[in-house]
Amino acid sequence: MSKTSTTDPAPAGGPEDQDLGAAGSQLSTAPKEDAPHLPSLGVIGWARWFWRQLTSMRVALLLLLLLSLGAIPGSLIPQTGIDATKVAEFRKNNPTLGDVYDKLGMFHVYSSVWFSAIYILLFVSLIGCIVPRTWQFVGQLRGRPPGAPKRLNRLPAHTTWRTTAEPEQVREAALALLKKRRFRAHLAGDAVAAEKGYLREVGNLVFHLALIVMLVAFAWGQLFKAEGFKLVVEGDGFSNTLTQYDDFKSGNLFTQDDLNPFSFRLKNFTGTYEMSGPNRGTPRTYQATVDYSVGAYGKDEHKTIKVNEPLTIGDTKVYLASHGYAPVVTVRDGKGDVVYRDAVPLLPLDGFATSSGAIKVMDGYRNAKGQKEQLGFQAFFVPTYHGGAMVSQFPALMSPVLALNAYHGDLGVDSGLPQSVYQLDKTNMKEFKDSQGKLLKKLLKPGQTMQLPNGAGSITFEKDIKEWAQFQITQQPASGWALGGAIAAIFGLAGSLFIQRRRVWVRAVRGADGVTVVEMAGLGRSESAKVPEELGDLAGILYDRAPGASDPADSPDPDQEPGTTTPVPAEGAEKQ
Repeated sequence: MSKTSTTDPAPAGGPEDQDLGAAGSQLSTAPKEDAPHLPSLGVIGWARWFWRQLTSMRVALLLLLLLSLGAIPGSLIPQTGIDATKVAEFRKNNPTLGDVYDKLGMFHVYSSVWFSAIYILLFVSLIGCIVPRTWQFVGQLRGRPPGAPKRLNRLPAHTTWRTTAEPEQVREAALALLKKRRFRAHLAGDAVAAEKGYLREVGNLVFHLALIVMLVAFAWGQLFKAEGFKLVVEGDGFSNTLTQYDDFKSGNLFTQDDLNPFSFRLKNFTGTYEMSGPNRGTPRTYQATVDYSVGAYGKDEHKTIKVNEPLTIGDTKVYLASHGYAPVVTVRDGKGDVVYRDAVPLLPLDGFATSSGAIKVMDGYRNAKGQKEQLGFQAFFVPTYHGGAMVSQFPALMSPVLALNAYHGDLGVDSGLPQSVYQLDKTNMKEFKDSQGKLLKKLLKPGQTMQLPNGAGSITFEKDIKEWAQFQITQQPASGWALGGAIAAIFGLAGSLFIQRRRVWVRAVRGADGVTVVEMAGLGRSESAKVPEELGDLAGILYDRAPGASDPADSPDPDQEPGTTTPVPAEGAEKQ
C-alpha cells in the first residue's frame, strides 16, 4: 500500500538541511547576497562595494523609479526643444521661478546633467546585473539537474508507494515519462533527476536585455533625431532641405547630410464633416493627396496621407498635422496693374476654421503719386458666415467671407528683424481712411473687390479658394529597435512572472522485504499549486506503469478485492 508521510524537519544547519539546500540551489540566476559587512579599507574595497550596490536589483529598481520621476517635469514644464516661445513666456511671467528652473535644467530636462546621470547609471546597472546572470544561466544549461536529496519526504510535495516492478524498470519508465513531458532528465544513482521551466530565466534575461535595447535606442534617437513643420498650399511642393522648413529642431549629433532626400507636391486636401447631431463639424474625411519622389531622379509616386497613416520614406515619416484655408487675392495699383496675386494661408482660431492672418505687398506697388510704398491688409476669413460677428458656423466652404483692414507705409521687412508672416507690424504703417475718416474695412464675398481711396488701387477676393495642409516631418532613427525592445520586454516579463522553474526526483530502491519502494518529490522556486498538481499527475501516470503492491504492515480491507492496492496521493496534490 502506498504511503504518504510528513516528517518533522531536522535541526537547522544539519546535513539534511545542507542536502535540501543543494537540491534547491540554482533555481534562478539571481546573484547570491552575502551577509552585510563593512567594506575593506582602501580604494579597491570601496570600489568593489560600490559596484555591488550599483548592480543590485534594488538599486536598478530605484534608478528606474528616479528616471520615471525625472520625466515628470519634462511633461509639465515647457521645454526649449519643443516650444521655445512658451519657455520665454514662462520666464517673463515667472522671473524668479524661471531662474530657479533654469539653474536646475528644468527647461531642458532630457538633456540635463542630472537626468543624464540617472540614465547612464541605470544603463551601467543593467549591464552589470545581466552579464553575470547570463554566464550563470549558460553554465546551468550546460550542466545537469542536481541529484535527489537523501530524504525526499522533507520536500513540500512528495509521495511514495510500493510496487512489484523492478527498480530499474521504474527508473526507466520515470526517465521516459519526464522526457516526454519536456523535462531535462537524467539518471543520478538510484534516482531520476529532472528539471523544467528554464524559460523563466530566459524571460528574465530577455526583459533586462530589452531594457538595455530600449535605453540605447532612446539615446540614439535623441542624438540623431530631427523634426520639422511645413505648411503647404494646394499646388505647392516641399523639398527635404533645412531652408524649406517653417520650423525645425534636431538632436545634438544630427547634421544636414542625415536628411533623407525626397520631395512631394500637395495635389489637394479633402475634408468632409458631420452635418448634424452632437458631433456636427467633426471631420469624417481628413486626408491630403500628394505626389512624391525619392532622390534627385526618383520616380513620382502617389500617396494619400491621413491622420494616422503617414508617408514613410526610410526612417522619415510625414504626418498630416493640421489644415486651413488660403484665399486667393489680387492687388492692383492705381493704374490697374497687378502687383500681387497669390493664395494667402490663414491660421485657424477655432474648430470651425475661423481664421486670421496678414496680406503683405512688399514690392512693385506705387501709390497714386507714383511713390514706392508697401501695402498691408489684416485679414479675417470664415468659411461659413451667417451674419453678425466674424465667427464661422461650420468648417466647410458653405458661405465664405473675407474681412480686410487696409494699411499702407513700411511693413518693416527690410529692417533685418524677423517677423511672422501671419502678423502685421503696424508700427510704421498708416490706415487707409473711408469716407467717414475711419479705418477702411470691408467684408468681401468671392469675386468682390475693395477699392482703396484716392486712386490707391484695389484688392479682389478671387473665387478660387485653396486649402493648405501642415505636415510634420520626423526622422527618428532606432524607433524600430525601441518598439522591438518594448515588445520583447513585455514577453520577457510575462515569461518571468508566469513560468515556474521546478524540479522533480524519482527514486526507486529495493526495500528490506524485497519489494521496490518508489519515492517522488517536487520542488519549485516559490510556493505554488502547480508543483504538487504536476507531481500528482506524473505520479498517477507512473503508478499505472508500476502498480502498487500490498504492504504487509497494513491490515487487509474486507471490502477490497484480493491483490489490489489503494494509492494515496502526494501531500498537497490529488492523484490523477
